[in-house]
Amino acid sequence: RDLAALFEQAAERLPALLPAASKEQLLYLYARYKQVKFGTCNTPKPSFFDFEGKQKWEAWKALGDISPHQAMQEYIATVKKLDPSWNPQTAEKRGKESKTAFGGPVVSSLYQEETIREEDKNIFDYCRENNIDYVTKAIRSKKVDVNVTDEEGRALLHWACDRGHKELVSVLLQHAADVNSQDGEGQTALHYAAACEFLDIVELLLKSGADPALRDQEGCLPEEVTDCKAITSALRQHTASET
Repeated sequence: RDLAALFEQAAERLPALLPAASKEQLLYLYARYKQVKFGTCNTPKPSFFDFEGKQKWEAWKALGDISPHQAMQEYIATVKKLDPSWNPQTAEKRGKESKTAFGGPVVSSLYQEETIREEDKNIFDYCRENNIDYVTKAIRSKKVDVNVTDEEGRALLHWACDRGHKELVSVLLQHAADVNSQDGEGQTALHYAAACEFLDIVELLLKSGADPALRDQEGCLPEEVTDCKAITSALRQHTASET
């Protein structure tokens, strides 16, 4: 049988099996679906606070450069494991009925990407999208306070650092963003940049007066929320030079 056709039938079958699938199995299937459809993971790592997005990205990234052929085989095998009685031949005979019933190959919330209509966007959405022109105009026109915070206490600078938007970070700092503003959990933009491993942004924040000695509510310094040795070194060197 044609492997690609079997793969599509397996993807169509999966929605009916979601109640029986574990989160680990869904991530396993998600990663292989993406590998088949898009190849090796080449998208930026999601934000530090996008926990589900990070799990999905890490599952896909972990596949490396395995072939679509292997990914399809593993996907099909997992669907068969979830439903030992699944008969692709029977599914094929149902034809359009099968596709209508299961809504096509895109399955579960793990495959869905959040989209926001233009009219529903707020300043934080434009910041996350790295829409520098919009954010700059909003600040210059006084429509938005550069230090406005969201419901979690995160300022625009937090979000720009979280997403790795260095140019936007620079623009916000030029417009007097509070470089040491702390969110609802006591974390500064430096915590965010360090946690997300953006060394260039960490260095920019330090040059702009960021305080690496500020702790969050759990008592963590920015250097303690990162696994990047270069960032840890930069933060410690800066602290040492200030003493």
